[in-house]
Amino acid sequence: FGLYYVTFADPSVFFLAGIPRLEALLPWISIPFCSVFTVILLGNCTLLYVIKTEPSLHKPMFYFLAMLAVIDLILSAVTMPKTLSIFCIFWFNSREISFNACLVQMFFLFSFFTMESAVLLAMAFDRYVAICNPLRYATILTSSMIGKIGLAAFARSVLLTVPVPFLLWRLPYCGSHVIPHFYCEHMALVKLACADPRLNNDYAITVALFIMGLDLIFISLSYVKILRAVLSLASKEKQLKALGTCGSHLCAISIFYIPVVLFSIIHRFGHHVDPKHVNVLLANFYLLFPPMMNPILYGVKTKQIRDRALLLFRGKSL
Repeated sequence: FGLYYVTFADPSVFFLAGIPRLEALLPWISIPFCSVFTVILLGNCTLLYVIKTEPSLHKPMFYFLAMLAVIDLILSAVTMPKTLSIFCIFWFNSREISFNACLVQMFFLFSFFTMESAVLLAMAFDRYVAICNPLRYATILTSSMIGKIGLAAFARSVLLTVPVPFLLWRLPYCGSHVIPHFYCEHMALVKLACADPRLNNDYAITVALFIMGLDLIFISLSYVKILRAVLSLASKEKQLKALGTCGSHLCAISIFYIPVVLFSIIHRFGHHVDPKHVNVLLANFYLLFPPMMNPILYGVKTKQIRDRALLLFRGKSL
């Protein structure tokens, strides 16, 4: 297509290359991407509907789960339509994206990705109160408190993300305008700048460590206290039951943080790894895998959600 040899008349236009040198495989690669996007939409919309219509799920734990589902839907909606349109390059030539649209996409990705970390922390706090202070659960996690937690998570993510697009906007891009990703990935865009990007890198790393690192520390502390409380229970049956209520959340934490850590390690130290292949796929994996798996995990582990979802898909009502 001459994609990599174009002299751009408009410096504000960029091209999303997807996976360079694998264009011939795009029709095949599109199959798992389309499947994942379908599962994300169906799973999270079903989860939201079940939580809304099932009175027994009108509890703090499931309100936080609904927040998680909304965030996952937004993250997918920000990236997947453009990603899927890249697979239709032969018909729509839709790899083109304006610089402003790129910055907007990146803003939503940063803010809602960090917001998901905050909601996972809120869910850990919910489990801590439920197990360590069960008698005060209803008085601590009131509807007002849940709203304040959600608002604080939103405000923190947006305020810390606002500088990211402005720092990118000030950089000159006088070289290649080909982004080797399916979406406007921050590090890939920074590498295209023909100026010193250290301020951008330092800020992004600092924000990531401050937000996600701090959240992970508090989540770990919550589970240390939860484990102590569980081990103090006299009956093994009660211990297993208490830990069982944390199973889905622990899985959600794992599928959110582990891919991010792997991507960061490979991006930082894996210089011998071809970034146009492994890094591109891993960057999509850590954005798409949690939104796909969260509704499945909670649907399998939570009886009320599972039963209501089965009735819904069978065309029956309670």
